[in-house]
Formats: sequence, structure tokens, C-alpha cells
Amino acid sequence: MAVVDISEELKSLSSTMGSIEAVLDLDSLRADIAVLEEQAAAPSLWDDPEAAQKITSKLSHLQAEVRKTEALRGRIDDLGIMFELAEDEGDADALGEAEAELESVRKALDEMEVRTLLSGEYDAREALVTIRAEAGGVDAADFAEKLQRMYLRWAERHNYKTEVYETAYAEEAGIKSTTFAVEVPYAYGTLSVEQGTHRLVRISPFDNQGRRQTSFAGVEVLPVVEQTDHIEIDESELRVDVYRSSGPGGQGVNTTDSAVRLTHLATGIVVSCQNERSQIQNKASAMNVLQAKLLERRRQEEQAKMNALKGDGGNSWGNQMRSYVLHPYQMVKDLRTEFEMGNPEAVFGGEIDGFIEAGIRWRKQNEK
Repeated sequence: MAVVDISEELKSLSSTMGSIEAVLDLDSLRADIAVLEEQAAAPSLWDDPEAAQKITSKLSHLQAEVRKTEALRGRIDDLGIMFELAEDEGDADALGEAEAELESVRKALDEMEVRTLLSGEYDAREALVTIRAEAGGVDAADFAEKLQRMYLRWAERHNYKTEVYETAYAEEAGIKSTTFAVEVPYAYGTLSVEQGTHRLVRISPFDNQGRRQTSFAGVEVLPVVEQTDHIEIDESELRVDVYRSSGPGGQGVNTTDSAVRLTHLATGIVVSCQNERSQIQNKASAMNVLQAKLLERRRQEEQAKMNALKGDGGNSWGNQMRSYVLHPYQMVKDLRTEFEMGNPEAVFGGEIDGFIEAGIRWRKQNEK
């Protein structure tokens, strides 16, 4: 690449970085960090472990975000020196290193740019993810479990904390449903593009005739409710059932009735929590999930009113959003963005950042 081209490229990268820094508002982030550091230093911090966990988690996330932004700015500034030295010394190896760093910086800048597109009302929230087996029998239950593992491994790859609230196991294999939290800021904005119906096509390992089977699983992503949301639930509108937690194959994992199922009588919404804690803790977790579902219901009702005013009664998301094909060829393809990968095993192993980034960009374009 010519020196002039490199100069223009670096100017473009620097300009893009400047736009990202302006959107992120680093001064505001640093101010938030200062407030959180003061709260984290309070002697009484751990008197309320749950509140302390939220403070330290948010502090850690904001600090990492500022460090990441500052480090990328430093890498962009250093690129000019790397190319200049390589050019002056006529060092082919140094030039190759500079070009590799340039490509790496481009990729990191693209990833950071996606973060600036998360500007929705609830995008900064943590996320509650529910996966349900749909049509396809035992294959659908197995597929739902694969999706649960996929998202949990994705979170693990990013060092995001997760907590599984409830998993209902199917009789033969897989799961009927599961609900888990991804406890990191912007988890909702990031994962909300995963919501919809996922389809799996493969030779069924459960069919003794080796026939091809198509199965479906639904993914729902909700923002975690905060105190400012004012979702009031009248206890008289709740039916509370307690029962013993169970594991795969119906095997009991608790000897007491610690699992809790809540039924919201006014809406018919049912949620449950059985993650092996006390009944009181399970009820509190189930209430959090119920509040999130009621918040999403309210948001959808408000959105429906806005769509009616705009004359847009359709759902731009459609129903099926991603196809995982294992036979007769290997391909995972997003049906909205056209983004695809030819390695389903890697996708099920949590390599879904490309799909998420493409989905966020697609959503932003369709908002215009």
C-alpha cells in the first residue's frame, strides 16, 4: 500500500475513532466511574451483597470500556510510526507487522462502532434470555439445549457472568425451556437481535431410519427490570406454587419444595425458578422475570400503538430469523442480514459475534 494511501487510511481511522469517542462520551464515563469507585469504597458496601455485586460489576465494565477505548486510540496513533519506521528502513518484516496491525485495528474499530449503535431505551440493561423447544419433538428439545449452550459459551468467551434461573428438561433428551440472565451492561441491546425462531435441519440422531429432520426453537430476550420501571404487581393477582426442583430425567435435585412457579392471573404469564436456592430466593428471582415480561408486554403495547399511528402494522423482524443446516451441507445463515458461517460446530460453541454485529447494524438501518 502506498504511503499516501496509508496516510489517508490512518486519517479515516482516526476520524472514525473520534466519532466513537464522542458517542461514548468518555468524560461522562469517567465521572460515572468516580461515583462508583466512591460507592465501592464504602465500608458498608457488602451489607447488601446483591447491591454490592451490581456496583462492582458496573464499575468493572465501565473501567474496561474506558481502557479498551483508550488502548484502541493509542494503537491508531502508533500505526503511523510503525509504517514510517518500516518505510524508512525498507524492512519487509516490519511492514508486514504494520499491515497486520492495521487489519487488526480495523476489526477492533468495527466491533467498537457496533457498541455505539446500542442507543435504545433499554439497550444498556442486563438481559433475561428464554429459550423454548417448538415444533420438532425430541429434536427440537435437543436443539433448544444446543442454543442454551451456545449462548452460555458466548458469554463465557467474553467473561460475562450468567445465572440460570430455570431449566425444564424434556423426557428423552434436551430441554423444554430455560431462562437465564446475562449480567453485564448492554447485554439486552446486544442479544435482543437474537430474538425470534431458530431452525435446525439435520439427520436426526433420534430417528432409527436416519431421516432428515427440521426442528424449531424460540428465543426471547428481555431487559432486566430496574426500580425506575414502576412495574407494580398486586399479590392478589398472583398464584404461587411451590414444588421440588428436578434435573434431567426427572431426577430430584432438592429434597425440599424450594422451586417456585408464579402465575400472573391477569395476563396468564407463567414463570418459574428452580436454581437450587431457597424458596424465598427463588420467588424473588421469579418475580424479577415476571416483571421483565410485564415490562416487555407494556413496551410491545406502546410500540403497537406507535405502529398504528405510523400505519405500520407489520413486524419487520418476521418469524424465522436463523437457519442452522447440518445436512446435506454445513451452513448457519441469518435470514435477515444474509450473514453466514460454514462451521456450525463453531457457532454452537459460542462463536456468534459476527451474527450479533450484523444483526445490530441491520436493525439500525431498518429504524431509519
